[in-house]
Amino acid sequence: MKNTQTQLRCGLLGAHLSHSFSPDIHAALGNYEYKLFEVAEDALEDFLKAKSFDALNVTIPYKTTVIPYLDALSPRAARIGAVNTILKLGDGTLLGENTDYDGLAYALSAHNIAVKGKKVLILGSGGAARTAALLVEDLDGRAIIISRHGTDNYENLSKHSDAVLIINATPVGMYPKNGESPLSLDTFPLLEGVYDLIYNPLRTRLLQAAEERGLVAENGLSMLVAQAHRAAELFLDTTLPTARIADITATLRARKESIVLIGMPGVGKTTLGKMLADDLGKPFIDLDAEIAKEAGMDIPTIFEREGEAGFRARESALLAKHTRVGGVVLATGGGVICRAENTYHLKENARVLFLDAPPQGLPTAGRPLSLSKTPEALYAERLPLYHAAADLTVPVTRDKAKNLARIKEVLL
Repeated sequence: MKNTQTQLRCGLLGAHLSHSFSPDIHAALGNYEYKLFEVAEDALEDFLKAKSFDALNVTIPYKTTVIPYLDALSPRAARIGAVNTILKLGDGTLLGENTDYDGLAYALSAHNIAVKGKKVLILGSGGAARTAALLVEDLDGRAIIISRHGTDNYENLSKHSDAVLIINATPVGMYPKNGESPLSLDTFPLLEGVYDLIYNPLRTRLLQAAEERGLVAENGLSMLVAQAHRAAELFLDTTLPTARIADITATLRARKESIVLIGMPGVGKTTLGKMLADDLGKPFIDLDAEIAKEAGMDIPTIFEREGEAGFRARESALLAKHTRVGGVVLATGGGVICRAENTYHLKENARVLFLDAPPQGLPTAGRPLSLSKTPEALYAERLPLYHAAADLTVPVTRDKAKNLARIKEVLL
């Protein structure tokens, strides 16, 4: 690029960008201006013709829409038929490039996902799906694009039951429509893994289904950073250290990821949650306190007036609300794992820690179910559910300082 780094005017072009990670990524990659350009489709032509930028990244829904307004495409972008990077050259012409290809190639390699000789289903019909299909073919894999209206579609998936890898290149399950999944994995007995280009939430419903089956399950965060890394090299006409990709990815994950504490009533989730939040510099949320605040009454009164079913409904609704965004420490009630749907919400943006302590001697005052059942009975009933929901188990005692140290140790 002809300008100095600090003079470069770069940014992200798309329709809805308020939750984009791109400005933070590019701030870590170079010292250039990087803005978000939310442009309506009917204003897209005028925006590109004005050329009030030096370089752009392009995201949903414009990766193919921008092509008619560009002067040229790189050979790769022309092969794919999609653009996610636009460079304004010295003569003012606009060149379309595709760095999603580089990003996905990095991600598959970094996660040790091999495609050579394997049948890979690519979900989607847009630019991201085309990019994934081309890369798979270049890596000597067999790419099958699954779309709603194509020859290979969601109505005839059974003919592809021998698929070994699924790459989701659709927005199904992406924030704010968390919880949706493009398909069931039950059709694919030979499946080895799922790669979901979505990174918000960190663990989509599709990825959680893969984890439940013991399969490789990776999100698109490293791809996002890697494609930005390559774009930054093009912006700056230089080579950047590849190690930055992993470093930036880890930083973003740590910021986005919540820590959720589950365990028996009285085990110390609230106390330890506050201590951990202070230590990590994250906001703290006590789910039971939020339920009581919203209801305008304490937990025992909710149980008295609405029964356990009423309380659980309130709990599930607030859990979904507070787990969607991420970046917090969340202490839950002891029975949050009693509803299967809650396990998805617990995991979508968090590592879930089961604080495990012997039930003998746990306090029961103010805890409705602990008064109707002994702590020992509750523990025996819930232990399999705690283990199923947890990513990590942390034995705890009454020593708060040692408990916090153990939690921090397992989080490393």
